[in-house]
Amino acid sequence: MTKREDGTEAIGPEAIGPEATGPSPSSASEPSLREALGFAVRNAGIGQVAPGEMPTAASLLKAVGGLRGIVEAILPALGFLVIYAATENLAAAVLVPVAIAIGFVLVRLISRSSVNQAVAGVGGVAISAGLALFTGRPEDNFVPGLIINAISLLVLVVSILARHPLIGLIVGVLSNDGLEWRNSPAKMRVLTLATVLWCGLFLLRLAAELPLYLAGEVELLGTVKLVLGVPLYAVMLWVTWMLVRSVYRRENAVA
Repeated sequence: MTKREDGTEAIGPEAIGPEATGPSPSSASEPSLREALGFAVRNAGIGQVAPGEMPTAASLLKAVGGLRGIVEAILPALGFLVIYAATENLAAAVLVPVAIAIGFVLVRLISRSSVNQAVAGVGGVAISAGLALFTGRPEDNFVPGLIINAISLLVLVVSILARHPLIGLIVGVLSNDGLEWRNSPAKMRVLTLATVLWCGLFLLRLAAELPLYLAGEVELLGTVKLVLGVPLYAVMLWVTWMLVRSVYRRENAVA
């Protein structure tokens, strides 16, 4: 563990030593699977939450995509909810969010910023819109989200049963700890707990949204999805951050 210039503690390559971080001659030109996984994790939302850093509001905001990311995540869903509640016109309710999502991509292209998040948003909104238009059922606009929540819950549960909790795998990449955390009972307990909490998030979404979907309560379903979306995701990032930070700081203090 080392100190950054701003005084925050860091758990990472610089804390382990150059031997653990220097690329071998065979891997210098081509990234390994681990390096590729590390890049993907660090660019994901939870990857912005470094295990050893002191949590700040700015860091949490960055983890959920910044103000732009929040707007891009919320506005299409809000547009669907408002338009459908006001007009009950399915075509307008699903196509306007697609136009909004495409607009976000164009804004990012013009400003020469990363378009990955915006393009992914267009894909998700377009799939939801296409499904709802195909079936003629406005509630089917929420089916992709329900499927994603169900798959996420399944992956997390399987990782716990396999004694490789997913949050532990992610933190192992971020901290350059690999799978060494599995040899620490304290880390194993905390990282398993964090994974269980994320299971709770996806289970809560399914428990709240699935009955509304089956009942065809479109407006209420849209409202619940917004409430259980970015706000709850941000809270879970914060809780995960604090849990992981506490066990890493404690073990490093003992060491």
